[in-house]
Amino acid sequence: MVIVGAGPTGLTAATLLAQYGVECLILERWDSVYPQPRAVALDDEVHRILARLGLRDEFAAISRPHRGLRLLDRNMRVLAEFQRDTAEGRHGYPQGSMFDQPELEAILRQNLKQYDAVTLRGNTEVTALTQDAGGVRIDVTDTATGEHDVVRAAYVLGCDGANSLTRASIGATMHDLGFTQRWLVIDVVTEADLGQWEGVHQLSDPARAGTYMRVGKTRYRWEFQLTPGETADDYRDMARLHPLISRWTGDIPVAELEIIRVAEYTFRAQVADRWRDRRVFLLGDAAHLTPPFIGQGMCAGLRDAMNLAWKLAGVLGGTSPETVLDTYEIERKHHARAMIRLAKLIGTAMTAGGEVGNAIRRAVAPRLRLMPGLTGLASDSRTPPLHRSDLVARPRLRRSLAGGLCPNAVIDSHRRFDDVAGGRFAIVTSIEPSTALRADIERRGAVLITARPGSELHRWLGTGAARAAVVRPDGAVLRASRRLLPRTIDAVRSVGG
Repeated sequence: MVIVGAGPTGLTAATLLAQYGVECLILERWDSVYPQPRAVALDDEVHRILARLGLRDEFAAISRPHRGLRLLDRNMRVLAEFQRDTAEGRHGYPQGSMFDQPELEAILRQNLKQYDAVTLRGNTEVTALTQDAGGVRIDVTDTATGEHDVVRAAYVLGCDGANSLTRASIGATMHDLGFTQRWLVIDVVTEADLGQWEGVHQLSDPARAGTYMRVGKTRYRWEFQLTPGETADDYRDMARLHPLISRWTGDIPVAELEIIRVAEYTFRAQVADRWRDRRVFLLGDAAHLTPPFIGQGMCAGLRDAMNLAWKLAGVLGGTSPETVLDTYEIERKHHARAMIRLAKLIGTAMTAGGEVGNAIRRAVAPRLRLMPGLTGLASDSRTPPLHRSDLVARPRLRRSLAGGLCPNAVIDSHRRFDDVAGGRFAIVTSIEPSTALRADIERRGAVLITARPGSELHRWLGTGAARAAVVRPDGAVLRASRRLLPRTIDAVRSVGG
């Protein structure tokens, strides 16, 4: 297995595959972690993936929970507030966390060293990918010496970002979902306490929309929409920059504010027209680009890795048919598109319309709390269920748990669902199985978890009018039923559980 790109998506995919014993070679053009901050937020579903990698404590040490979202007018008055729970939620983690991407990549790389099955090769630029009957040929160049080499692999995962060579090699193109905005991104370090609300601030100013958030103990992020003709070069020095951020920094002396980065980003909403060609797959920004308004850019890439890794491991291990790989794009493309459209909607609502839009926001925003559906959308970290596939048995005409995530519920005094399931199929049931059925489950290597009355899992089953659910190794529900039937076990058999 070759993975192109050692960003968070590539490192996550490699770690998950290594946990299943799959040998991986990661090819990365940089020698070490890219030092500039980029992604700064993730939700509890993705926090759960990091814990699955073995980084529960390490990520907690470099992150901080955030309290949600505030909409502010041009005078910094609060128009609306959507709070998120900073305590442990249904997945065992805060609903939203802030972090510094270089620190995250550093712990991902360090964690990867425990797996002998993974080799990370830096200073290596992939120049061509060619598929043949035997697999994939990868042409590479050592950027330090200029030497050329050829690597062969059974499968290739393209985690090589927005300008993906992997995407170009399979002839995939990006489909534009109709959102393009130029923004200035500013990262500042200061020992001073800004004394601001510990969440994301969205400034809905028709003259210049903006975003503020505290990323770490001393790190802060601002983003401002650029006007026509402006570039990041216009704001390289604090004299030009300070008027933009002074609404939050107040009387803090300029000398105490250290600029870490000033960059221009074009926020886009795009999805690749296809994510796979035979043995080559696209993940992360190679497959999709999203505006950052709901903090789902990096999250989507880690979800891609979580969805695909266990399927590839099953195919390579000979326990799953290759057809399971067809479900990756079906499931992930619909989910990614839904999250991108939500980000686009939120971004447009917060920034568009000029003075007319500003007047509408002033009138409507204070009343948003009266709309339960919209309030839940902004304050609940839960994302849509996966699209129906051969591995998501969702009925068309009735409610079902299938496609959604099983909660990472507390099972006993010291273990949660993920600790017990351990990356295997699990059958969660409130029905006591027969001895024969229990033996059949165990023979297939699946885990049986009994949902006791009053437990979180018991309540969760009830929300879907179910008494049994087959949970996949990535935590998604394959099938839910009112009865614990032999076909429940068949669902595990069909993918080699």
